Amino acid sequence: MHSTHHHVVVSPYKRSASRLTIFAHVFGILAFALMLVWLLHYRGGIEYDSYNAVRVFNVHPFLMFCGFIFLSGEAMMVYKTVQATHMVQKVVHMILQLLAFVLAVVGLCAVFKYHDMTNIEDVYSLHSWTGIAAISLFVLQWLAGLITFMFTQPDVTRQSLLPWHICGGRTLLYMSIAAALTGLLEKATFIGLRSNREARLVNFLGLSILLFGIFVDLSVALARYV
Repeated sequence: MHSTHHHVVVSPYKRSASRLTIFAHVFGILAFALMLVWLLHYRGGIEYDSYNAVRVFNVHPFLMFCGFIFLSGEAMMVYKTVQATHMVQKVVHMILQLLAFVLAVVGLCAVFKYHDMTNIEDVYSLHSWTGIAAISLFVLQWLAGLITFMFTQPDVTRQSLLPWHICGGRTLLYMSIAAALTGLLEKATFIGLRSNREARLVNFLGLSILLFGIFVDLSVALARYV
């Protein structure tokens, strides 16, 4: 009998993509921890049904990053880097994105409630415009993905729309991060943060969110080599 030896060629990008995914998780968890320290230690806590307007507002940044941005990034990495059947990848990807949207809606409700409690005008800043645009386009992206990739469609249709879906997801991730960073800057300016521990913590929080997005994007970009 002749023995057959199968030689597996490992792409040089495989290890790099795996390491980039690790970095994405590290910065995501770091941002999650810094967000909790900021809101619980410096800003008085997180409570949607509180009579304290500040605690109500704190629901907004917590859910917009930890719910919306973090879960969206995880959904992108699950689909592109986790070894599983294609259907499992798609289902988990769609569920995480749906959960991200639901938490984003609660986060939006929290900031509108805060504005009502403090008589502040709604949707007046660059931060709010960017955030509303990102969430609105996110809905269209999710519905288009559901119709195109979860229901029976001609292969040529899926192949033609896939690059647009991927590009749209990556664009929305950066739009969400832009909204988060402008929101942190807006809040720091509003409460008068200067050179102190809280101001430095907010800066590191913003950098962590940005680096999380960059490494998620690089992981997705290199995933085709995995």
